[in-house]
Amino acid sequence: MKKILAFAGTNSSKSINKQLAEYAASLLKDVEVNTIDLNDFDAPIYGVDLEKELGEAPESAHRLLNLIKNADGIVLSLAEHNGAYATVFKNLFDWMTRIEGNFLYKKPMLLMATSTGGRGGKTVLTIAKDRFIWHDGNIVGLFSLPFFNDNFEAGKISNEEFNEELLAEVDKLQKAL
Repeated sequence: MKKILAFAGTNSSKSINKQLAEYAASLLKDVEVNTIDLNDFDAPIYGVDLEKELGEAPESAHRLLNLIKNADGIVLSLAEHNGAYATVFKNLFDWMTRIEGNFLYKKPMLLMATSTGGRGGKTVLTIAKDRFIWHDGNIVGLFSLPFFNDNFEAGKISNEEFNEELLAEVDKLQKAL
């Protein structure tokens, strides 16, 4: 059985992106889903001086990297803070690249974002899409859900058009596994 790593690029305890990631992962068939919370991967803020002082990346970055390495596919929904990654995600991203520059290992990925606004995190998706390729990212599906509070209810997308769009992107990941 294929293993899917699902998570949100945020440390929000009420993350709408985590809800979206969990829903998308639940649509995959015949897979084992491991949903993680970035709050379980605490790491000091990356800096070259700190890296030199520590001599290596923190254990939490190694653990997350191993989860990625051992997964067959990734479902990631990024929170957008001021038009970019949430700090917790960017920090772990920086630490993991110091361990292994190509930390995404060409794993097929469904990359998503959602927000309560009309753009649905499209800015962070563009940043990630353009950046992840340099780290062996293999984005096979891309999805943005605008106006989360209007389009997501009871653990799923309530807007039929958006749900069909997500199903098509999930199918791309399913076929890539």
